[in-house]
Order: sequence, then C-alpha cells, then structure tokens
Amino acid sequence: MVARAYTVAFQGVEARPVEVQCAVAPGLPAFSVVGLPDKAVSEARDRVRSALSTMAIALPSKRITINLSPADLPKEGSHFDLPIALALLAAIEIIPADTVAETIALGELSLDGTLVPVVGALPAAMTAAAEQRTLLCPQASGAEAAWVEAATVIGAASLADVVRHYTGQVPIPPAQPGEITSPVHVKDLRDVKGQERAKRALEIAAAGRHHILMVGTPGSGKSMLAARLPGILPPLTPDEALQTSMIQSLCGLIEEGGINRTRPFREPHHTASMAAIVGGGRRAKPGEISLAHNGVLFLDEFPEFNRMVLETLRQPIESGEVMIARANAHVKYPSRFMLVAAANPCKCGYLTDPARACSRAPICGEDYIGRISGPLMDRFDLRVEVPPVAFSDLDLPANGEGTTDIGTRVADARALQKDRYADYPTLLQNADTEGEILEQVARPDSDSRELLMRAAERFGLTARGYHRVLRVARTIADLDAAPDIRRSDVAEALSFRLAGAA
Repeated sequence: MVARAYTVAFQGVEARPVEVQCAVAPGLPAFSVVGLPDKAVSEARDRVRSALSTMAIALPSKRITINLSPADLPKEGSHFDLPIALALLAAIEIIPADTVAETIALGELSLDGTLVPVVGALPAAMTAAAEQRTLLCPQASGAEAAWVEAATVIGAASLADVVRHYTGQVPIPPAQPGEITSPVHVKDLRDVKGQERAKRALEIAAAGRHHILMVGTPGSGKSMLAARLPGILPPLTPDEALQTSMIQSLCGLIEEGGINRTRPFREPHHTASMAAIVGGGRRAKPGEISLAHNGVLFLDEFPEFNRMVLETLRQPIESGEVMIARANAHVKYPSRFMLVAAANPCKCGYLTDPARACSRAPICGEDYIGRISGPLMDRFDLRVEVPPVAFSDLDLPANGEGTTDIGTRVADARALQKDRYADYPTLLQNADTEGEILEQVARPDSDSRELLMRAAERFGLTARGYHRVLRVARTIADLDAAPDIRRSDVAEALSFRLAGAA
C-alpha cells in the first residue's frame, strides 16, 4: 500500500507543494528517504522512529520507503518530519489515509513526539489555501499561519494529539490568528533640535518612498533623524503586512504569531557581508534588503561598506526585487525598500566644520565620498547636508512639528498616490512611476520645464536624475495637495538633488 501526505519546499517566498509517498513492502527491514533530501530530511527517519516508539507504535518488519516528489526539487529543513510521520501512520493504517491526503503538514518532531515550531508557516498556509487543503502545523506556529483566512489551520502540540485528531478521539479546534503587535514607544522628531531642512527631506522621502543620503559631521544627528523615520511612515496595509510577514516567517522573526503593522526598519552594520545584505548563503536565505521590504533600509557609515556590497544595491533599487542565482536554484525575493544612507563628509568627519579644520581638505573628502560610485550616487533622489548643532541650541526647549503632525501629512500624500495609481497594481508610490505614466502625473508647466532644463545643462543631470527630480517634485506637490507640479516644487526638488554636486 502507498499512502500519501503533502508538505511544502521553500523557494524564495514561494512554498511549492511536495507529495510525500510512503510504501511498506516485504523485504529486509529498512527505512529510507529518497527524493533529493538534505541532511536534516534524511535524519527525519530517526526522529520519526523515536517518536512512534514513545507512543508504543511498533514499525513493521518490512522495507519502508519514503519518496519526496517531485524528486528533482531540493528538500531542505526539518519541517518534513511531520508529513513523513503522517504518511507512515497512514500506510500502516493507524490513521485514515484519505483524510491525511487532504492535508498539507509541516513540523519538526522531537524524540518524545512533541512538535517543535518551524519557519515558513505563513507561506505554507498560502499554499494550503491555493491547494484547498487543511494545514497541519505545530501549535506554536498555528497563530502565525492562521492569518491566512482562506486556509483552515490545525495546530497540534504533539504527534499523539495528531493521531487522536485524525481518529476522531479528540478533535483539535482550528487555530486563531495572533495579536497585531505595535511598538511600545515611537521616537518623536521633535526631539531633534534644529535640522529643519533634514526633517523636510525626511518628510518628502517618506511621502514618496524616495531614497535619501545625509552627509554631516559626527554627532550632527543623522542616525537620530533616521531612527525617527518609521514614526512618520503610515502603517502597513493588510497586503503589505502579509508580504512582509512572509519574508519574516522564512527567517523565524515572527514572535508568538503576531503580525506587525509597523514598517520594517533594518540597520545592518557596515561590516555585513554580501550574503547578509543581499541574501544568499547555502540555502539562499533573504538578506537585509528583503527584510526591509515595504520599509526602511538604513545604512550608517555608508562609504565604509564593502564596495561590492554597495554596487549590488543598484539593481534591487531599480527593480524592487533581487534574484539570488545558485548552481542548483534561482531564488527571487521582493526588495521594495526605501534606502536611507548616512555618511561623514570625509575620513576624519570634520571637513565642513569651520571650527575644526581638516588638514587634508579637500582631498580627504573627495577620496572618502568617492567610495560611493557615480551610478549608485545617481540613484539617491534626495541629498541633504546635516550641519552640526550648536551647544547653545541643545538647551532650547523642543519646538517645531513632531512626528504626529508630519506623519499626518505623509499619510495624506500617500493616500493621494494610492488613488492616483489604483489602476496600476505594480505602482504604489511616486518613486515607482516611469515612462508614460510619469509624463502624465508629473508634467511640468513651461516655467518649471525651463528651470529644469537650465539645471540639467548647468549641472549635467543624467536622464535618471531628470526623472527622479520630476518624481520628487510630484511628491512635494502631493504634500500640499496640489493637482499639478509647480515651479516651486521643481526648485525644491532640484535643491535636494544638487546638494554638494557643484
């Protein structure tokens, strides 16, 4: 008899269905797993045998063969334990084979039969819903998977509970989704003294998802400004929260099944490797640019990052996704993030500080900022200089607009963009527009066009730079709820684009 159970194998954020076939045939007693398993999958037979022994279930003295189909798809991870156990239990007629065949299962077994939580429960639930099957997973992963309303999710604590459920002794109720988690404390932009121009740049960047580079002396507040950026961003929409959570699920970052509606804020250290930033490694896991999907990627000490790492950011910035190519697989991850970079003006950091002269100026600054290639620098929509704050200003009380006021304007501007691009599923913010759509939504009038052409000739704007100025100008107009871009919008966009250019 051949019994069948179903599980998934992960390729990027996609969970591909895998059929687990179990055949019990006469012959010398053996337990083998075939179908391109890795070491963790091959070890499943020992964990399954121990778990069944704990339940006083003896395996027959026959040849047991487990086949993972399709056989050419690599099978990695310990989540194959539970489906292998289900197929085996169905083959020896302990649980109904037809019911098991209607289930997608994933979970790791401990030696006493307890089910250990695994990563990827959320993508597996999406596949279960598409295949119209029930998802069986460890109890600790049930709250996470239950966010997919179209799938019925059963969370079991042990293999014994699974047997009792399928034999009708003690049915397990469907799992309920976890709580929506929210940040305990939101950092307020009002805490930043001065730096009004930098705050304005952050507001524009947040409204249109534009990439921004801040250059300033050490201690001028660059990291402080970036840390307050998530507070002015609107919460994730349900679709965005599901996309982001699927990536976090693959990395085991979802705690207690709670979905976070706050936009991701990732800040890797400048010593991070290419695999850590872009993704990769032996299992082609997502990197920081994918974990920052729909959120912010903050790279402090930007020129200190490895040159090859920085250059790999160029393609994901443009396309919103990254392809990780390996000898045995090509894995694609979404990476639509907002890049926020901070840098000192030179190696010592005080090139632009009149009170602390740099002995190697201007060569020091040219060499240091020169580590950022021209093509990568051209992808920053906004460039802003962050001057040092005087000690006398630090004693002044907090003033100016706070996170709540600026966040309201950003949310209103993004709402305008959502309505504008409602007929274009791939367009979400102004930073995504290009070609004919950009010409329609950001058509400058004669005065604005004249100003833009003069600036392009004077400062040598590239075609990419020209279009990025138009996108930023469209966002500035959206912050004022203006239907068309004006000369003042183009002028402000140019002021941020050309900062430090000449």
